[in-house]
Amino acid sequence: MDIANGLLLGLQTAMQPEILLYCFIGVFLGTLIGVLPGIGALAAISLLLPITFHLEPVAAIVMLAGVYYGAQYGGSTAAILLNLPGTPSSAVACLDGYPMAKQGRAGVALFMTTVASFIGSMLGIMALVAFAPGIAEIGLLFGAAEYFSIMLLGLIAAATLAAGSPLKGLAMVLFGLLLGTVGTDVNSGVPRFDFGIPELMDAISLVALAMALFGIAELISSVNLKRDGEVKEKITLRSMLPTREDVRQSVRPMLRGSGIGGFMGALPGAGPSIASFMSYAIEKKVAKDPSRFGKGAIEGVTAPESANNAAAQTAFVPTLSLGIPGDAVMALMLGALIIHGIQPGPMLMTAQPELFWGLIVSFAIGNVMLVILNLPLVNIWVSILRIPYHVLYPAILVFICLGVYSVHNNTFDVYMTAALGVLGYILLKLRFEPAPLLLGFVLGPMMEENLRRAMLLSRGDPSTFIERPISATVLGLCAALLLWTAYAAIKRGLKRQEQEQDRIPE
Repeated sequence: MDIANGLLLGLQTAMQPEILLYCFIGVFLGTLIGVLPGIGALAAISLLLPITFHLEPVAAIVMLAGVYYGAQYGGSTAAILLNLPGTPSSAVACLDGYPMAKQGRAGVALFMTTVASFIGSMLGIMALVAFAPGIAEIGLLFGAAEYFSIMLLGLIAAATLAAGSPLKGLAMVLFGLLLGTVGTDVNSGVPRFDFGIPELMDAISLVALAMALFGIAELISSVNLKRDGEVKEKITLRSMLPTREDVRQSVRPMLRGSGIGGFMGALPGAGPSIASFMSYAIEKKVAKDPSRFGKGAIEGVTAPESANNAAAQTAFVPTLSLGIPGDAVMALMLGALIIHGIQPGPMLMTAQPELFWGLIVSFAIGNVMLVILNLPLVNIWVSILRIPYHVLYPAILVFICLGVYSVHNNTFDVYMTAALGVLGYILLKLRFEPAPLLLGFVLGPMMEENLRRAMLLSRGDPSTFIERPISATVLGLCAALLLWTAYAAIKRGLKRQEQEQDRIPE
């Protein structure tokens, strides 16, 4: 199927009233979640995952995807008005968005972030349409060895390129792989690591783990979050109109940011957060007057916002075309697809073209809905920011418990979520990123399956991973990434030692 026919089929699917309704629900909830600091798209998708069990697969995935890219739009609202990013990728918007708000230009900042988000998303969708079919064709050449190698690369990249210590990232990946082995072995039917608990024979629930790590743990860590003042300003449509100079200064940064985000989003372990920080850094480098940044420069808001929204769209490229998630949100999306009996990968485009192309077209429709939601209804989102946290967080906790219980109608899952939530909070306090753990948990069983299949096909000869050219190349990239990470860590350690020696008085 060529791209034109695919888009036509996708339009027919996405324009169905049911799909449009769930697309709207997704982007509305995504914007709402993005506006509220300390919650994030991961917690929202985890919360909605049990609800999607009762929906058609296309409607379910369209709604969950809407929550993800909708949160990118809403995240900048709290960042600009309160200096509190709604999502991690919106943290950069605080640097220049909040100074603009203090200058009485909050309306302009909110308008330009919406425009930048829309442009970044649409360019990201174009990249998704252009590259996903080609990547899927390459994916048809993959066997079990290639899939194992590329999943290994994804996990290493996620661990070493994510924020924080690479060693801690690798430790979390390994912990996720261990949690993924709990349950009944698919090949032998023997229970593993269930500790005599019958409920663990069916493995740890993905919903319970996701809600614990990105719901309960985040709520506990955010409970003492201090607001930098209250939202007092009323945003009018007239106050949102930018000047001609604002538009002129934003065009090139938005295009550059979209390009950076589109590229970074498709890479395993990168994602919207790294894309937005990188875009901001590049704009500061190319600016004629870098001293403007941090004091209300419009480029410091528009470039990162276009980058993180482009990255949110192109993150679906490896997930849909190869079945390999690049970050924790995509791991959840992959889990949702598998729960609905859909196997992501090279055959998805031909086996279920309605879902693939319908999802892509729904991205474009959802982004149009987001522009309508974010501009005329901006004062609704501002009003939501006035809700006290002590009222909001207990309500979210109740919804988490209800969502977990509804999956299997089992109280054990609720206890498991509470225990994992406490563990997740401890890991956060020790600065262990939870995202690599979730990636390891989702990819672990798939890696094990492909490892066993490759070994069976080669009659137990491990050299099959090196003899196959694609697998050998990917494993070489894994080794290079690990060596580069080790070199960078040693270099940082030596530099720290030199700085400490310089501080010692003679």
